[in-house]
Amino acid sequence: MDSTGASHRTHTCGQLRSSDIGQTVTIAGWVDSTRRHGDGLIFVDVRDRYGITQLVLDAEDCPPDQLKLADRLRGEDVVRATGAVRKRDGGANPRLETGEIEVVTQSLELLNRADNPPFFPTDKDSLPNEELRLRHRYLDLRRPRMQRILETRHRVAQIMRRYLDARQFVEVETPNLCKSTPEGARDFLVPARLHPGEFYALPQSPQIFKQILMIAGLDRYFQIARCFRDEDPRADRQAEFSQLDIEMAFIKREDITDLISGLFRAIWKETLNVDLPEIPLMSYAEAMNRFGSDRPDTRFGLELQDATPVCTKTDFRVFTGAIEAGGVVKAIRVPHGGTTITRKQIDGYTEFVKQFGAGGMPYVKLENGAFVTGVAKFVEPIREDLIAALGLEDGDLVFFAADKAKTAHRVLGELRLRLAKDLNMLPPHGKAWNFLWVVDFPLLDYDEEGKRWDSLHHPFTAPKPEFVSLLETDPAGAISDAYDLVLNGSEVAGGSIRIHSQDVQAKIFNLLGMDDEQAKLKFGFLLDALKYGAPPHGGIAVGLDRLVMHICGTDNIRDVIAFPKTQTGADLMSDAPSTVDLAQLKELNVAVTIPEPATTS
Repeated sequence: MDSTGASHRTHTCGQLRSSDIGQTVTIAGWVDSTRRHGDGLIFVDVRDRYGITQLVLDAEDCPPDQLKLADRLRGEDVVRATGAVRKRDGGANPRLETGEIEVVTQSLELLNRADNPPFFPTDKDSLPNEELRLRHRYLDLRRPRMQRILETRHRVAQIMRRYLDARQFVEVETPNLCKSTPEGARDFLVPARLHPGEFYALPQSPQIFKQILMIAGLDRYFQIARCFRDEDPRADRQAEFSQLDIEMAFIKREDITDLISGLFRAIWKETLNVDLPEIPLMSYAEAMNRFGSDRPDTRFGLELQDATPVCTKTDFRVFTGAIEAGGVVKAIRVPHGGTTITRKQIDGYTEFVKQFGAGGMPYVKLENGAFVTGVAKFVEPIREDLIAALGLEDGDLVFFAADKAKTAHRVLGELRLRLAKDLNMLPPHGKAWNFLWVVDFPLLDYDEEGKRWDSLHHPFTAPKPEFVSLLETDPAGAISDAYDLVLNGSEVAGGSIRIHSQDVQAKIFNLLGMDDEQAKLKFGFLLDALKYGAPPHGGIAVGLDRLVMHICGTDNIRDVIAFPKTQTGADLMSDAPSTVDLAQLKELNVAVTIPEPATTS
């Protein structure tokens, strides 16, 4: 028996090699395919997660009942076979790691008959739709690609644990039934049977608990935590997800960024055999000015440029009106875009950016040294200055955004990503790993509609020490000690130095619209803990699901989670969520009101 310790088999289906020729072995797995050569010769490929082994059943060596059984096998039947390993007759199969050998079967046993499945896991030509795959996830997970993804996820988690254990971190599990606190998303609520009318919340993150652990003197904590947010799912987000959660005491930002940079270098080396360079830092302000995003994709150009100084010289009211209102005029130069992008595409981009707050999108082409089409007549008087400012060449296309800086950046930032995709400027998976630390975020963001301050990250993020005084006089100018790790335009980790002063924490709560009584009601146990010698501390969370997505080259988070939810938050395999009987609800003191379906006039 080999290291698997399994009684049903001596070897896996991916283990045998030419060095095993002459051995008698037992393998077990699923029937991948069968091939009949005349009346007396049958080949059966048996598959498990390790690979495929070819069985040979020959009338000259095999009892008739065994040959008859092999003839009745269907795809996904579960079998066990015992036989002698020999060199593959007819030449090796270079596509299989076991391609040099085959097993001459002396005993074949059907362990379980499979119904005809709705799809075959190894059918490469007709992958079923996602709904069917999720409904029969047990079949979908038999696909070799899905098994490789889950193995990769396992390896990443083990690298994380080894790396942190070697650096004196302690893994601690924090509660999944906790107090409902405002952290930016809706909580999933759990009724408490022993406390009628009261509810637990599933944690959006272990944030407060890991800060409590620092106050408790643990010093270096981590866990691979399950987190829950009642948000609408999307391609890279699920209602329940996993993150590597880390907190450290007596540290500064550089301690965290150095630690996590080293962790990512270890992960990339062990999983992809890629040596990552040092990861650069970029300020939030620079990221927004150049890329229109706090998670910039730096794999291609199309950077935003500031055309405000030049555009003050024009009479074009779209530009001058925005500038007079305290806004900006930003531009994206698309090299040769004037000859490759059609008017229909431009109209499509104009509609596209409206969802991000744009009222329209001025544009112009440079052709034979002169501006043509779009807003050409309005910018012709500043042609030479604009060409110099934007570095324009014949054939270029320029898109403008004239608005408040926040809106202009978002509009062109989203347009930039759309253009890169449409113009095939994104390198294929594995050809570029552009990591970037984004730092020096604003501490607060003003909600114009609600007329109040919100935390840009969360309410426990500390302002940089030199900006604490601005909390009283100029909250908009306060810079936080937060940091995000960005990979190819996707945030893969984010964290901050935390507030360890009760006074500063109270000021932040007050700025967010919470008086002392409300703050105590929602976060009283943290405020109490801060009284008793809280050390300077900070932490970070690494999105495990999103990280594995990047490594495996998928853009769908459901591919890297064993049992994911759909876009509507449903588990199609187990049929969750579902109704429960009235007795259960009565025991929990919960009454359910189902809204009437919407009527159409």
